[in-house]
Amino acid sequence: MAERFDIDTGEGRRPSPDGYDEPLPLSFHRLTGAMNAVGTGWIFVIMILMTADVLGRNLFNTPIRGVIEIVTLSIVSIVFIQLADTLRTGKFTRADAVLGALLLRKPAIGRLVQGVFHLAGAALVAAMCAASWPLLVESWQNGEYLGAIGDFQAPVWVMRAVIVFGSACTTVTFLFLAFADFRVALGAKGRR
Repeated sequence: MAERFDIDTGEGRRPSPDGYDEPLPLSFHRLTGAMNAVGTGWIFVIMILMTADVLGRNLFNTPIRGVIEIVTLSIVSIVFIQLADTLRTGKFTRADAVLGALLLRKPAIGRLVQGVFHLAGAALVAAMCAASWPLLVESWQNGEYLGAIGDFQAPVWVMRAVIVFGSACTTVTFLFLAFADFRVALGAKGRR
């Protein structure tokens, strides 16, 4: 079974099966970690808000305005704000039965294949980022909102900005990982 890549050394790097520390800069590690922390904190805030809304509805017949809109926008935002750190820590969903075996039996070939997968991931997420940019600009310019005038309005551009920023950070993370994979595959075993 392939080793899991979920051990954080605290130095912005994650160990690989062959002991090579991947070159994820400490500043980028801190950025993605902070984004993950913001996402986790926001989940906690949403849980409190939803609980207060349910209690307000049932006990006092007074719901909190905008909870549905806030939760709707927050779910997508939380996914994208935590995406880069999820990838960096090796907890990104992937089917790695074949790749894990290849990494253990033929590490150089496994890292080459993994590097190609990371480049493909970077291309896919970069395409999502590029497709989201015009939507962000349009939301900003048109003042798009979710909710009802006179009741509660939440700006949609905030969620779209988080999607663009999270996608950009995830693309950069994929590129760092691809670079590390290709360095190992080509025999460059240098340390920091």
